[in-house]
Order: sequence, then structure tokens, then C-alpha cells
Amino acid sequence: MPFRMDWFPLSLSMIKKQNFLKLKEIPPYLYHGTKLSFKSAKMLNVRDSKSEIPVVVSLTTIPSRVKQVHLTVRSILSQNSKPKKIVLWLHESFKENLPGNLKRLQGDIFEVRYSPHTFSHRKLMHSLVAFPEDAIVTVDDDMMYPPEFLEKLYSAHLKFPKDVTTHYARKISFDDFGNPLPYLQWPYIGKQPENAKFVMPVGVFGVLYPPHCLDKRAIDVPLIKKLSPKSDDLWFKTMALLKGTKARLSEDRPSKSILILGTQRDALKRTNNEKDYKRVQWEQIMDYFDISSEE
Repeated sequence: MPFRMDWFPLSLSMIKKQNFLKLKEIPPYLYHGTKLSFKSAKMLNVRDSKSEIPVVVSLTTIPSRVKQVHLTVRSILSQNSKPKKIVLWLHESFKENLPGNLKRLQGDIFEVRYSPHTFSHRKLMHSLVAFPEDAIVTVDDDMMYPPEFLEKLYSAHLKFPKDVTTHYARKISFDDFGNPLPYLQWPYIGKQPENAKFVMPVGVFGVLYPPHCLDKRAIDVPLIKKLSPKSDDLWFKTMALLKGTKARLSEDRPSKSILILGTQRDALKRTNNEKDYKRVQWEQIMDYFDISSEE
């Protein structure tokens, strides 16, 4: 089997430019990234009807990450229990410029589809239309997921099949006057609270959306751009809230996902966190939909 440089997780020159991983995190990244990169694309796309999980995994990426997102896809294709389908939604400008490491991965399970939009919400909104009767799992494009990740998320879903299920969540929090606190003061929660109104699934660790769990405005592009253009987490939390769908935190979480080097230079969370833009968007959402801070 010939060696291709685009199989390797990241060049040494890129590692030197990377300032977002601790030194101790680099060896695990190199080990797991290289291991995934050398797996046969043909074998990764082989279905196993006995262990297949009936979900569609949906994700997107941005131009600065498109050459590394194959590692995320490979980690999903390497799950102990594979999904029925994986769809990567790319901007339509990539139709004639798809990286080779993604072309070679396409098969029975994984495929690339295209969108006219650039915002992150496309990772779910298009799949809601394309697979309306399927449970859809969204993942982020800067992680390599552990092999038990999907089966544990699906097991949690089976216990509460009508809820949105997540491995990690924050609680949207308010001050004494009902005003949203800064986003970084919304705490991660360790267990399911009695009132789940303001439990917000964190997309980076995977979120499962059962069929018909969101308000029909989930795919309203003008409304997305007006109210929450930089936060798909907040938007889809709102759509679940308007539909009356609870967010459910899994009890059996997988081992830690591994951050992919070279993916954080253009991270959306830096814009949201440094400018507290998530709070701004949440205030806009609350005003527009008349959402009360009372639980």
C-alpha cells in the first residue's frame, strides 16, 4: 500500500505553529491520528448489520479544517457500532475541489453533500430535511471520537427516545434579575437536573436528535441569520424548547475525545467566548420568542 502524505494527521511544520494543545496532548493525537489515517477506506465503509446503529451522523467543516476533517470521519467509521450513514455537509464551492483524503473515504456509509450556506447550523438543518424519519447525531469537525462514543449515546437515547440526548451539557444561567450570565458562567452539569428547561447540549461531544423533536423553524435560514448566526447549539436548543422536547444528559459517558491539531486557529468558540457573543445571541432569542428565565 503506497504511503500518502495526506493520510498523516498533521505535518511537523503545522505542529510548530499550533499553540492550542498542551504538550502532553500531542503524543495521543499523533498516535491515534496516524492509526486512523492508515486504516483502509474500503474496510471502514463495510457495513455490519448485527452491530449497526440506526442513526445518521451529520457534520460540517470550514475551509481551514477541510484537509483534517477526514480524521473525524475516520473516527466515526471506526466506532464499535457504526451508524447507518455519515454525511459531511460542505459548501458548494468544494464540489470541484474536494480533498483526496475525503474522496477516497466515500462509500456505502460515508458521503459528502453540498450546501449553499456557510454557517455551522448546516450540519443538522440539511439532514433534518434529507432524513426526516431518522435519528440524527451531530458531531464537531475538530475531534477524533473514541470507539464507544456512538453506542453509549444511542444507549442513552433508548432510555428516553423522545428527548434530545447528549454526553455533555451546560446550563443556561441567569442573574437575580433574569438576565443571562456571561456564557463562560454557564456551568457544565454532571447529572440530569429535575428541570431540564435550560439544559443546553454541547455539540462538540455529540448530540442525538430523534425524529420530529424540533420546531419547524429549525431550518428557517433568515431567522437563523437574524437571531443566532454564530451558535448552532443555542439555535437547536431553542427549537427543542419551542417544541417541548427535553434535553437529556447521558449517564454513561465515553472516554475523552482527542482534539485535532491545527483546527483551533479559526475556532468559532473563540469569537463567541472572547466577545461573549453567545450571551448576545441568547438575549436576542429570548426577546424574539418571548422565553422567560423562569424554570
